Amino acid sequence: MNTKVLYSAIFVAALAAGSYFAINRGNAPGGTGFDLAAQAQTTEDVDTSGIVEMTLGEESAPVEVIEYASFTCPHCASFHQNVFKKLKADYIDTGKVHFIYREIYFDKPGLWAGMVARCAGPMRYFGIADALYTEQAEWLATRDLAGIHGDLRKLALKSGLDGEQVDACLGDAEKAQAMYALFLKNAEADGIESTPSFIIDGEKYTNMSYEDFSAILDEKLGE
Repeated sequence: MNTKVLYSAIFVAALAAGSYFAINRGNAPGGTGFDLAAQAQTTEDVDTSGIVEMTLGEESAPVEVIEYASFTCPHCASFHQNVFKKLKADYIDTGKVHFIYREIYFDKPGLWAGMVARCAGPMRYFGIADALYTEQAEWLATRDLAGIHGDLRKLALKSGLDGEQVDACLGDAEKAQAMYALFLKNAEADGIESTPSFIIDGEKYTNMSYEDFSAILDEKLGE
């Protein structure tokens, strides 16, 4: 099964289950109204050139790491709290790794979170992303789309964004469509089937401990 079909199947299954992660149960107040399920087969001609790749570290670093993750994924939150911060200090900040973060959207809240993270631009993206992961349990706690939308807005305001700015970001349906189309394109190209997943110098890996990640990086660095 190719990745595009896989993710489309996930969306359909979520809808059928009627879970809080179902992606088309109506719009939260101020939401984009963007229907992920309906767009799953209609993204080929969407212009994604305006969606900025979010990166850390020197582009000329000897090793490239691409992470695929969802802001609603508990394993991704755990990775960012317990592994990523060490990797950043030891490998990204020291010029050894060029890091690229790519969002996966399993659900509407994940897409909204990505829109909030991007709201203040690339310079503040990773700071807001860290807040989204650190407070993931809190903004997902209501298990209700309207409540989650409201709690994401509160998180954005607490992160220093103003209300009009946040509402404009969350209401940008054209950008939501482009983000979603780019997600499908990248995930299909790299064969991503779970989160978090990593492409390290062209090789795919699944979630792992800091020790395992460090060993792989050290081997590629020749250390």
